[in-house]
Amino acid sequence: MRVLQISLAGMAVWGMTAFTLPCPASDQGVRILEVGKFSAAQAGSGFPGGWKPLTFKNIDKHTVYSLVKDGDKVVVKAVSQASASGLIREIKIDPLEFPILEWRWKVEKVLKKGDVRRKEGDDYPARVYVTFEYDPQKLSFLDRTKYGLVKAFYGQYPPLAALNYIWERQTSIGTVIPNPFTDRAMMIVVQSGPDRVNQWITEERNVLEDYWKAFGEDPPMINGVAIMTDTDNTGESAVAYYGDIFFKKKSP
Repeated sequence: MRVLQISLAGMAVWGMTAFTLPCPASDQGVRILEVGKFSAAQAGSGFPGGWKPLTFKNIDKHTVYSLVKDGDKVVVKAVSQASASGLIREIKIDPLEFPILEWRWKVEKVLKKGDVRRKEGDDYPARVYVTFEYDPQKLSFLDRTKYGLVKAFYGQYPPLAALNYIWERQTSIGTVIPNPFTDRAMMIVVQSGPDRVNQWITEERNVLEDYWKAFGEDPPMINGVAIMTDTDNTGESAVAYYGDIFFKKKSP
């Protein structure tokens, strides 16, 4: 899925999402920031807390997202049939203050043609990704010019970078690799293969450390968190479930 392509042609994808952000999610007395409290919603209702569809230019067939009951919890169910779209929440978070991202997910199967190293395999039964706001000091003159052109066209800057936490088909867990469309999006393999399909798995990632490893520098502010199940490149189908998503301060 070409969602994260950062180029003169590809950055236009971000114009589909207006990153009009609230005040930074920060409070000295708060240790947990609830980004996606899906379990507090009603099955069959609308999505809570500012979550909204994320669709992409030139992709007409969208993944279907809904709130369903799984056991005793309300979760997000994603059904993709050769389709691509996501759900996103625009939120400003300081990763230096809240570096730990935690979520739950479950997939029914992996993709037979998925391959994180190839454009035609850039599909995943489940992914959670974090976007970071534009910071001109972290870009070359050429890249600043590209971002400026996008801002002139859409009235806003696209994200500077993104970390994609993915469920891959065969690549080793822990692999960090650029997206096949752009090196401003780094893919981090959190689960791989079919051994744990149809099981709820709780994941925890240190976003600050992952950004250092991926980009070799301190991150700017987080400006969005998204979930996505996409199969438009491979033409396959996938079903995934997403539980609550939140950020935490690092334990003392």
